[in-house]
Amino acid sequence: MKKINYRKLIISLLIPQLAGLLGIIANFTSLNSWYLNINKPSFNPPGWIFGPVWTILFILMGIALYLVWQEKEKLNKRENNLAWGVFGAQLFFNVLWSYSFFFFRNPLAGLVNITFLLVLIVGNIIVFYKIKKEAGWLLVPYFLWVSFASVLNYFLFILN
Repeated sequence: MKKINYRKLIISLLIPQLAGLLGIIANFTSLNSWYLNINKPSFNPPGWIFGPVWTILFILMGIALYLVWQEKEKLNKRENNLAWGVFGAQLFFNVLWSYSFFFFRNPLAGLVNITFLLVLIVGNIIVFYKIKKEAGWLLVPYFLWVSFASVLNYFLFILN
């Protein structure tokens, strides 16, 4: 078992949390106004659930990133770049979804964006799994939540 590198662990945990904060900025523009007034499907979760769920998912993402980062010396440059690249890309599309859906108040743009996000999450799971199985598995709850969010986004688009 490797010794814990607390510097890498803290950085790995902070990266997704900071992305989450960027997404929250977009949410503030519409969450208490536009979003409250649009038609929602019956399975729309209560608003209070999103903060805790996303916090947990971002923590799991950070741990997964840390586990992969700990394997860096075993990876060639291409594998390392691919791992960081796919993680960064899915994180970018995660933040972008908040802007396309909430900031621009556009469920269709959100739906297109979240479709790309799902593909990137699957790619991220595969890449991380090949490096460290546990890292790949840690991203599965994220995939499941975003899959649910995709269905929700679809219905929000259809209903509005």
